[in-house]
Amino acid sequence: MRFKVTHTTHYRYRQPASESFAELRVWPQDTPTQKVLSRQLEVEPEVPVDSYTDYFGNLVEFFSVPFRHNALSIHATAEVKTFPGPDLSAVLATPLGEARQIFNSHVYKIFDFLQATEKVPLRDLELPDGKRFFREADGIGECLLRLNGWIYKTYKYVPGATDISTPLPQVLQMKKGVCQDFAHLMLAILRYSGLPARYVSGYIEAYDPEKSDDKLVGAAASHAWVEALLPGGYWWGLDPTNNQVVGERHVKVAAGRDYDDVAPMRGTYKGAQDQRLQVLVSLKRRKQTTKQPKVTA
Repeated sequence: MRFKVTHTTHYRYRQPASESFAELRVWPQDTPTQKVLSRQLEVEPEVPVDSYTDYFGNLVEFFSVPFRHNALSIHATAEVKTFPGPDLSAVLATPLGEARQIFNSHVYKIFDFLQATEKVPLRDLELPDGKRFFREADGIGECLLRLNGWIYKTYKYVPGATDISTPLPQVLQMKKGVCQDFAHLMLAILRYSGLPARYVSGYIEAYDPEKSDDKLVGAAASHAWVEALLPGGYWWGLDPTNNQVVGERHVKVAAGRDYDDVAPMRGTYKGAQDQRLQVLVSLKRRKQTTKQPKVTA
């Protein structure tokens, strides 16, 4: 599938800001299941933009506006092509107990994705008993899907019920939240059970124009899901918000330990505290064009 992705962030300050600085993680990745065909970034006021690759392999762009300005706009667009994932049936059938042994043999490589973070605490949480999801004789794929489905059925997606500062214990108590909450919850259960997993940010297509499937939620803004490590080193994407395996309708941007590692934009400015923020995200499928062969008389 081919998509056009747009991500616009607009700040307007009550009083002019004297200067500002920002970091962006909005560039989709090239992966085995997606390829970035073109990409453009526009910043207003116009200033130079530099970039670097962070510890987790994400492309980070950064800039500063060293003069007074009333507003700041960032408009990122990209053309991305997604592909079906590989056949993982054999590795997904690996018994969970055997998968654990494989992970334990090279834990130093996956250490970061087994640890607690501020947004994914592993202590003082009333987590469900991991045995209900993780039976040692079951295939690792079956176990992961069981957890993915449980979160979807147990927690209600309610836009505005939480924000990124809402602690995970509060989400557990309310049993409602948004995509980043469900991703953090899934990470907590997996890591507490000794299974490496990472947080992923990106975009999702709400409606499939070629089918009459139910709407996928989380398309109005940046979406979040989880990648769990499989034996052999493949990171398998799971979307607990929609109870789906991540596929061609997901566009991946960044991965890390939790939201703080992949926030689309973070920064600071000097000026009055009052500001207005507007974020617009769009993922639109592009029509596939096939050239017709020429017919000669």
